[in-house]
Amino acid sequence: MQRSKTYLFPFLILFLVLLFCFVLNLSLGSVAIPFKETIKSIFGGVVVNESWHYIIWNYRIPKAFTAILVGSGLSLSGLLMQTLFRNPLAGPFVLGISSGASLGAALLIMGSTLFSHWFIFEVINDVSLAIASSIGSFLVLLAVITVASRVKDTMALLIIGLMFGSITAALVSVLSYFTDAERLQQYIFWAFGSVGNLSAVQLAVLSVFILAGIILSIISVKSLNALLLGENYARSLGVHIKKTRFIIIIATGLLAGAVTAFAGPIAFIGLAVPHLTRQVFNTTDHRILVPAVLVYGAILLLLCDLIAQLPTSSYVLPLNAITSVVGAPVVIWLLVRKKKMIF
Repeated sequence: MQRSKTYLFPFLILFLVLLFCFVLNLSLGSVAIPFKETIKSIFGGVVVNESWHYIIWNYRIPKAFTAILVGSGLSLSGLLMQTLFRNPLAGPFVLGISSGASLGAALLIMGSTLFSHWFIFEVINDVSLAIASSIGSFLVLLAVITVASRVKDTMALLIIGLMFGSITAALVSVLSYFTDAERLQQYIFWAFGSVGNLSAVQLAVLSVFILAGIILSIISVKSLNALLLGENYARSLGVHIKKTRFIIIIATGLLAGAVTAFAGPIAFIGLAVPHLTRQVFNTTDHRILVPAVLVYGAILLLLCDLIAQLPTSSYVLPLNAITSVVGAPVVIWLLVRKKKMIF
């Protein structure tokens, strides 16, 4: 009980910051909307300019919710990978799941050059792109699960996951070499990452995948805490290592695969947010870390999306670039200030 009281105030502050960032994300953009008018629009009040109400509800609220889901999903998947492999450099990309999603997108966008007689490669839109990316991530996830059932060493699984990522990256390079400039540009724009342009159906599907990943993570909290002390110790506590590994891989696949499918391969968030959370909360207890990384990830991606929008400007910067440029110095500063990395 005392522990829950200790972390109650930090969580309260986090949620208040999240709410503030959410409203700020709705207010700022190519069209600047006063903060008070944004709050009025959210709660159904009368807004001075009717177009502001339309912009908020039809464009910015879906985008802000997508940012929350994407940030939370990537952060949690990064935490799961770092705990499973006990490696501070692990992230949602280490199993090749995100690379599989990128390969699926590359096949759809650039495959028409090599498979021009197949009609499916000519039907490119947001829905088909999400489906192709999902299939790619699912196939790589299936391959990783198959290997995981036969490999006992977790570090060997990490290396195998990296090899899957290398294979898919090589296939994307081959497709890039043979494709025309227009298709290549289209793929590059997808790879920049974006949390906009999701329909209500796509947002609902993404929410289901993220929720499923969160539930699996909550179920595995005790096992995750035990894994921090090593597999042998976890096994002595009655943890079924192979089953736990399987659940964690499935959860990571759902989180990282869905995010990459709908928002593109967004870097840094999954790697950095777990470290930021550990530094601030000064704990390795996953009962605290799991909800904390969800909120931290949502806040960070809302802020990165806000910066990418270049408020009052019509230009939009690549979200991938912003997440790295903004986030990396913060992690470096925290690690230098703390003198050591909590893990």
